[in-house]
Amino acid sequence: MDIEIQGLSAKQMALADIMWDLQERASVEAFIVSLPQAQQRDCRTIIELMQLAFADEITDTSEAQELLAQF
Repeated sequence: MDIEIQGLSAKQMALADIMWDLQERASVEAFIVSLPQAQQRDCRTIIELMQLAFADEITDTSEAQELLAQF
């Protein structure tokens, strides 16, 4: 799945690409802690933006609706 995040600087886009290419959360965390504080904050923000962009791509919510109907 491809997601697109608008408004990132070139440096933030490079960080996003690096994190996207890493296959495991532990690898992403190891990468983040190796960076200076300001870039660590950028990475955390980028991850949140990635999660929001991914959530926007979800179209089939029937399973969630069936589960909620039980309550």
